[in-house]
Amino acid sequence: MTTEPTKAKKWYIGGLHFECIGCGSCCSGPDEGFIWLKKAEITFLADHLGLTVKQATEKYLRKIVVRYSIIEEPRTKDCIFLKQNGSGKGCQVYDVRPNQCRTWPFWSMNLLSPDMWNSAGLTCPGINRGNYYSFEEIEKLKKQEKWWTK
Repeated sequence: MTTEPTKAKKWYIGGLHFECIGCGSCCSGPDEGFIWLKKAEITFLADHLGLTVKQATEKYLRKIVVRYSIIEEPRTKDCIFLKQNGSGKGCQVYDVRPNQCRTWPFWSMNLLSPDMWNSAGLTCPGINRGNYYSFEEIEKLKKQEKWWTK
């Protein structure tokens, strides 16, 4: 017997609204987090930065057992690529950002219940506003494992 709810039992069957406003809250502390990258994403990141994979790995990633995560600013716990740009903050590697970043806020933990979704909305002002995502679009994003086509 599976513990995954059926389509009819998922609370977001009617879809959800989300619009990234580029505030950087999803990339900010105060808590430590993990931004996991697949091998191909490390290569894309290195190419984007004009570095070798080894250089990019040593400078911007940390190894946790057998996986790699982007490092954070030690004091703020912000992603190392979240930088001041004008009046706000922005991602310096947005074009090659990891799949984990691309699928926010449609992560399984945020979709467990309306309370979890609204809790994420306390720090993400784009939740419950803007673009409509159907149930099917949400499920596709939730299950997405890669964004690249190569």
